[in-house]
Amino acid sequence: MLYLAHTAHWQFFGLAVGSLAWIITMATVGLNEWRLWYVDDVPAVTSGVAWVGIWRACFYSHVLSEAEFCRSMGVADAFVPVEILVAQVLMMLSVICGLAANFVAAAAMRMAYFSVKDRRNIRRMFVLAGTLYLLTGALSLVPLAWNMNSVLVNRTIDFPPEFHLPAAPLTQQVGSAIAVGIIASILMLVSGIIFLSYRYVRRTLTSETQRHANKPTYRHWSLTSATADVNGRDNAAYFSDDVS
Repeated sequence: MLYLAHTAHWQFFGLAVGSLAWIITMATVGLNEWRLWYVDDVPAVTSGVAWVGIWRACFYSHVLSEAEFCRSMGVADAFVPVEILVAQVLMMLSVICGLAANFVAAAAMRMAYFSVKDRRNIRRMFVLAGTLYLLTGALSLVPLAWNMNSVLVNRTIDFPPEFHLPAAPLTQQVGSAIAVGIIASILMLVSGIIFLSYRYVRRTLTSETQRHANKPTYRHWSLTSATADVNGRDNAAYFSDDVS
């Protein structure tokens, strides 16, 4: 049986990186600071800045009943721009895909580190884990880059009156959530590349098969009496009087 634990150290590192990236991706989905809107002459926004995420918009206020005033945004809301709608869908898909990637990667590492007899599918498991990691990184990177571009070109959002926010801010800048999400996406892509680069199994199995095929066959001979010749008859030399 082949022991492959020493061949998958980098993939174990990739699993750790992928798990950390998945946690950071979930945090990115819940953060509000995707866009920082700086507003002026808005009495409700006491702090002068609002946080616009993909699920809600919030700001601090001393005028309204809530100290931190938040209103939710959903897929059914007509005022929500398309880049935020796409982010809501793709970021949730990236969370699900990242969870599946971690499960498949853990199963592949189990096959490499423990003495599992059936290893015919180990290569497919590593490829599947790497593909899922790459898909997760791509799913999250697209909406992150799209929303960052919307901030850089200062696109507006036609908020309804209950949000107490103007359609266009004085200025806006990229929030910390986008930066954190991009880091998580890059880590996901790195994990995917690490898992896809695992090729030692194929080389090892091929060389092992060739080594056994070229190994000489040893025959087990039964011990025979020293006084018997090749035909099984007594050797007369051992019974001759001339032999001392």
